[in-house]
Amino acid sequence: MNTVTIVDHLPALPEIILLAGACALMIFDLYVKSERRAGTFWLAQAILLLCALATVFVHIGTGRGLYIFNGLFVADAMGNLIKLVCYLATSVALVYSRQYMLDRGLMKGEFVTLMLFSLLGMMVMVSANSFLTVFLGLELMSLCLYALVALNRDSAVSTEAAMKYFILGALSSGLLLYGMSMIYGATGSLDLREVSAQLRQVLGGGADSGAARSFLVFGLVFVVAGIAFKVGVAPFHMWIPDVYHGAPTPVTIIIGSGPKLAAFAMAIRLLVNGLHDLAQDWQQMLAVLALVSMAIGNITAIAQTNLKRMLAYSTIAHMGFMLLGLMSGVVRGNTLNAADAYSSALFYIIVYVLMTLASFGMIVFLSRPGFESDALEDMRGLSKRSPWYAFLMMIIMFSLAGLPPTVGFYAKLAVFSAAVAAGYVWLAVVAVLLSLVGAFYYLRVVKLMYFDEPKDATLVQGPREMRALLSANALLLLVLGILPQTLMAWCLEAIQALRIA
Repeated sequence: MNTVTIVDHLPALPEIILLAGACALMIFDLYVKSERRAGTFWLAQAILLLCALATVFVHIGTGRGLYIFNGLFVADAMGNLIKLVCYLATSVALVYSRQYMLDRGLMKGEFVTLMLFSLLGMMVMVSANSFLTVFLGLELMSLCLYALVALNRDSAVSTEAAMKYFILGALSSGLLLYGMSMIYGATGSLDLREVSAQLRQVLGGGADSGAARSFLVFGLVFVVAGIAFKVGVAPFHMWIPDVYHGAPTPVTIIIGSGPKLAAFAMAIRLLVNGLHDLAQDWQQMLAVLALVSMAIGNITAIAQTNLKRMLAYSTIAHMGFMLLGLMSGVVRGNTLNAADAYSSALFYIIVYVLMTLASFGMIVFLSRPGFESDALEDMRGLSKRSPWYAFLMMIIMFSLAGLPPTVGFYAKLAVFSAAVAAGYVWLAVVAVLLSLVGAFYYLRVVKLMYFDEPKDATLVQGPREMRALLSANALLLLVLGILPQTLMAWCLEAIQALRIA
């Protein structure tokens, strides 16, 4: 009996390791006396490495997917790939944030522990196969992020941002929960596989199918609204600029990376796995959200003078581009385009996470005690103070703008191609035009770095490991732009292993 239990629960090994490790780290940190908390830092990195190895082990053993905990939890290729990127993002964020948090007296055990528990929430969301598991993972992740935003208790701006995030996050969770309850009422199940099967019967049930569809679509509206808030698309974007700006920059790195991957996975689980037969309805909703997000994000970013707020509006636009792939999977009832479309969206969100880590990592790197390098003016003349880091920042801006030969170009090309293949030619044309608008404010940063005089002559310095990792992060955007095939193939393989219909 014990052997069977261990085998049955093996796909949840990464989550078990992370939970045990986070609890152990919380206790271990009580005995750490050093302000640098080197032991806490390296223990967290070791836990992330063990989770990554466990995920690879699970991936080798699960093949095309395995359901455990009575169908509440699924281990499959898409979930494993997203988890690996989440580990990478968390590990990189820890390295980037260490010196910044030390300089401000914020490098405490609570910071690292909350990061790990928020990661656990992301992992539960990524592997959720039930409305119940989705909501459990979402709330675990969100509560940790609320606390992280408010970590600097002496900052009124951070406290205000945390309050806004908490109130709007609670509202969005309520919308999502209400939509789930309506769909549960119509299908009688919380299991996404069972919901999909019941949905087909309810919608094909004869004379009452029209009324049933109306009821389900009403619930679907609330589900899509909840997903839209967590992804960060307009008109559910109001929290992003204030939270990105108000939170300590390392916390902004965390919010802008892993949670976006988890929200994407939640969208795939709910919309593709569970509500596939309502694709005609939710695709129209996503089309509107994509259009509004790309327009508001790119146009509003032009007026920003704060770099973090500019990148916040840039995030809204990028999530709109990602939705182009997510909405293009089903064409007139058939799923021939599904694998290419969903894999393009997955590729885009992974690339976006890499770009976010690099862009906010550069802001953290250029900051120093008593000085936050988060204004556009702070980029003036960076090429004269530090040619290498100006070059890295130029690569990051080119990638965010979608210019070749960076990977941002291929990410946008992939989602544009998916939209055109699905018949959304007009939307793809509008997206290209708005992408050109967005290029302005990215290239403005390059202009400030290379053609303006520096505000001061302070040399750019930072920890050796951060310099090396930041350089690798930025150069990776260039390497993946030249050789994107491997990552694209991984994304396609992950989606092909997914149960789409």
